[in-house]
Amino acid sequence: MNALESFINISKEEFLKFADKIDTAAIKKAAAIINEARENGNRLHITGIGKPSHVSTYIASLFSSTGTPTYYLHGTEAVHGSCGQLCEGDVVICISNSGETTELKATATAIKNNGCKVISVTGKPESWLGEFGEVCLFAGVDQEGGVLNRAPRASILAEIFVLQCLSVELQDYVKITPEQYVRRHPGGALGKIRDHEK
Repeated sequence: MNALESFINISKEEFLKFADKIDTAAIKKAAAIINEARENGNRLHITGIGKPSHVSTYIASLFSSTGTPTYYLHGTEAVHGSCGQLCEGDVVICISNSGETTELKATATAIKNNGCKVISVTGKPESWLGEFGEVCLFAGVDQEGGVLNRAPRASILAEIFVLQCLSVELQDYVKITPEQYVRRHPGGALGKIRDHEK
């Protein structure tokens, strides 16, 4: 079996194992924390270091387009002034596969010191980040799937998927209509209301 075939097989196996471990109660608790903050006039932010930082920008866009405005918080700039975008009572989703990344520890600590709540997304619920948040969303795999089994691959799929699950719960809460979605996403094929949606 070559490297590509091995990656595909490992990724498929890891994703199916992860999907069976998704904690829907934790997702609902995270959604409740976010919705309560929003009802109180507060906002949602999301952050990560390295590859999870890129996950953060995608998820911020997904949440925002489906009815929950979300702001990207730069993982390292946060401790150099960007925590100024936070207001007491806001909620911040923090992503780290290991849950032990030094930079994210500093950022998450600063977030709480600014009076905000933390939702942890990690592959290690027993880690520092896993225990630091008000709720932990598990996003773990045993193998990344690459030749060295080090570069984030399968773990990124897990992080994205559990946050997509959260996006579905949040969207269901706000009951966004096709018209509202199109106002947020007017471009491309998605920016058209189909006849069956009218």
